Amino acid sequence: MLFKNKNSSNIDEEQIALIEYAQERIKSKRRLFYHFSIMLIGSSSMLIANLLFDFKADYIFFNYPWSYWLCILWLVLLFYHVFNVYIKNKFMGKKWEKNQMKKLLNKQQIKIAEIKAELEKEARIIAESQLYTEKNPNRIITLIAAASENNVIGKDNKLIWRLSDDLKHFKELTKGHHVIMGRKTFESMPKALPNRTNIVITRKTDYQANNAIVVNSLEQALKHSESDNQPFIIGGGEIYKLAIENADRIELTRVHTSIEGDAYFPEINTNLWEEVSSEKKFKDDKNEFDYTFYRYNKTN
Repeated sequence: MLFKNKNSSNIDEEQIALIEYAQERIKSKRRLFYHFSIMLIGSSSMLIANLLFDFKADYIFFNYPWSYWLCILWLVLLFYHVFNVYIKNKFMGKKWEKNQMKKLLNKQQIKIAEIKAELEKEARIIAESQLYTEKNPNRIITLIAAASENNVIGKDNKLIWRLSDDLKHFKELTKGHHVIMGRKTFESMPKALPNRTNIVITRKTDYQANNAIVVNSLEQALKHSESDNQPFIIGGGEIYKLAIENADRIELTRVHTSIEGDAYFPEINTNLWEEVSSEKKFKDDKNEFDYTFYRYNKTN
């Protein structure tokens, strides 16, 4: 699975800020070195002129020549310059801190808006499901899948695209429910899906699966999920073909591309299935293809 880099413009801005800060630090240290050098030459010149050549020798303050006081004052200014360079401005300045705080607040506001949108979407999906359940009191057997324009759902028992929003959509719909799948689909996952009851269909009589119920037929799987008013069939291709006649609903993510594969979603017969909702989405840095969320209900 391919992943894109993070937003390069943000990284560039931060790098530019660091470079500009480093350049300013170099300049400030150079100015401090010039200050120190000039102070040494200037102080030495004043002391020599005052003490050796009696320049303004009559200027005495608190029993000390004027050159002493000027050297002390200059030394204090140098110490203040050192403090500014190595203590006060050692870290990014106030302006940089304010900019960083502003960026952080903007990111948080965007994240809050995204979370709010996800919660609203989840609430809408749940409400639609509940409404359908109220109108159809019997159990709803649902097929859920992502398929290309040519009905490909996978290749070599692996996902063949990167659609972050589709994974979120799948999680929102199936959490808390029974998920029924074939053995190969189960083995393609790192572990059983959390917050769901996993049911694996296989012809192998001695097959074992961690945190999952193992059955030998679709009928057994549906029987084990009788307590759930909306069990989900999640793949693979052969299981979809077996289950589509028993299904009441299809949650299909249509990925708008044609691609090669070895597993397919069955063709949807529009005489038997009615499209009741759709939501078009466009590709971005987390979703590599345009896609549409479709919901179909069986007409009879």
